Parts: sequence; C-alpha cells; structure tokens
Amino acid sequence: MNRRTVREQTFKLLFGAEFHDLSEMDEQTRFFFEEESEERAVSEPEVQERLSSILELLPDIDRDLENAITGWGRDRIGKVELAILRLAVYEMKYDDRVPEAVAINEAVELAKKYGQDGAGSFVNGVLSKLLTHPDEK
Repeated sequence: MNRRTVREQTFKLLFGAEFHDLSEMDEQTRFFFEEESEERAVSEPEVQERLSSILELLPDIDRDLENAITGWGRDRIGKVELAILRLAVYEMKYDDRVPEAVAINEAVELAKKYGQDGAGSFVNGVLSKLLTHPDEK
C-alpha cells in the first residue's frame, strides 16, 4: 500500500474526528472503510493504528502546535488545516519511518489539495517553525 494513500486516509479520519465524540471513532472508522474500494481498504489496519496513536497523543500534539502558532488560538485554524497539522506533527515527532522533510512536504500537498487558498503556505510555515524551534512558546 502506498504511503501517500495511508496518509490521506488517516487525514480524512482525523478530520472526521473533529465532528464526532472520540468514543465513536471505532464505528466511524468502520463506516469509512466500508465505503472505500477493495484496493484502498488494504491499508485499514495501518490507518487504524496510526489514527489511534494520533488520538492518544493529541494533547501533546496540540501543545506543540500551540507553541508554533503564537498569536493564534487553535480554534482559529480551519478544521482541514488542523487535521493536516496534527498528522504532520505526529509524523515528525513520533513516526521514525517518516523523515521530517517528507512529513512537511506531504502536509503541504494535502493542504493544497483539501485546504483553503493559502493553506499550503500556512501549513508549511507552522511546521517549519516547529522544526526549527520545537520548544518555543
């Protein structure tokens, strides 16, 4: 299974988590994969594992994001961009299989595809700041 497909599926589920109680995510994940084609459903176990890890680490990930977006509250970030940033922070800090530069590049591509105008630049700026000043408040 293509890493980009796994990343995109994880992003979609993470985005959906903004609209559901976290206790519903197992059911939402099941619904998501029922709608996916046979070919794409092959990645289901890996996507579920990544999603579970991200949701478990969400307080730490959000703290890192808040450190990187000085002058902004997390509530001012669009839900699409927030899901992309959370996924990228997870990949940068907690997934040793993904180089930081790749995590940033893939996040920018997701933002260009799914985000608002200028989302790619915004995501790139936040993640670059996090990369160069990881503990700055």
